Amino acid sequence: MPKILIIDDEKNIRNTLREILEYEKYEVDEAPDGEKGMEMIREKDYNVVLCDIKMPKLDGIEVLEKIMDTGVDIPFIMISAHGTIETAVEATKKGAFDFIEKPPDLNRLLLSIRNALDRSNLVNETKILKRKISKSNDIVGESEAIRQLKETIAKVAPTEARVLITGENGTGKELVARWIHEKSSRHKNALVEVNCAAIPTELIESELFGHEKGSFTSAVKQRIGKFEQANEGTLFLDEIGDMSLSAQAKVLRALQENKITRVGGEKDIRVDVRVVAATNKDLKKEISENKFREDLYHRIGVIILNVPPLRERKDDIPLLVDRFLGDIASDYGAKKKSIHKEAIEILKGFQWTGNIRELRNVTERLVIMSEKEITAEDVRKYAAL
Repeated sequence: MPKILIIDDEKNIRNTLREILEYEKYEVDEAPDGEKGMEMIREKDYNVVLCDIKMPKLDGIEVLEKIMDTGVDIPFIMISAHGTIETAVEATKKGAFDFIEKPPDLNRLLLSIRNALDRSNLVNETKILKRKISKSNDIVGESEAIRQLKETIAKVAPTEARVLITGENGTGKELVARWIHEKSSRHKNALVEVNCAAIPTELIESELFGHEKGSFTSAVKQRIGKFEQANEGTLFLDEIGDMSLSAQAKVLRALQENKITRVGGEKDIRVDVRVVAATNKDLKKEISENKFREDLYHRIGVIILNVPPLRERKDDIPLLVDRFLGDIASDYGAKKKSIHKEAIEILKGFQWTGNIRELRNVTERLVIMSEKEITAEDVRKYAAL
């Protein structure tokens, strides 16, 4: 239910507007002056603010200016009995969504509120989309380990060298792969991802190379595989250590000859693909146990990048938590919560066996369970690891 705040020093105006808006199924709060209105905006998330211009303590224009200065993006509809073109222009220049004269035309007011809500929804959707896009090419951290990783990526990404990314679960190997693609000459083409651990062994070859119609029982139509989808782009083989030996042999051929054959097909199809692979396994150990092909290891591991676990880069935790707090606020359409320094210090003391993924989950839990600021007590209470 959309939440609307009415800021007006005239009680009868507030009562009238409340009755109308509640009848229209809006949740309504009231503030008798500008100072109280600002206090309520800081404490609660509103979808629209109806604000009188002439008020004691702080007038409506001052409230609008101060809220806009904080970066909070709430549509303000200014209402005034002393309306002039100059006043309306000033309010609009300061960032107001609309200006309505008292007594307000109710149809005009309700239309303006609906338009403001539509705009607010579009703004929130745009922010979420922008954040999702920015996630794909942003590695957060200033520790020495991350600095070196970024420097290596900067050298390797513009080349055509195949890259093997190693590291524990949850360290951000996929993010590194995305960075490599985004900084390469192939960035205008597709980055195609395959989680080798999530695909059943009997289907992995069809997933990678595609299949012809009728090549097996459920092959009711031709399928284009990931290698073809990634042509002239990048193919990211996540958890390649879980790939079957038979699939490994075909991947090796594709890398050697730059061509693939669909399952059930006879025709060779040429592909131009840069392969970036990742694993949480020790592939040299897997080779010694005959679980991974040594020749494939040397093909994919021209450059080997190790992503450090979070326990080796704990100085990055404040930056990571700050990023997650912003991301979670955007996801929830809420204000970004703050976190006390003591709470951060406690988080830095954990071992983080689940790495970045675990830290993100704990941060989200703390956002949900805490009040305006995440305290040290919140961490002790809700971040049990």
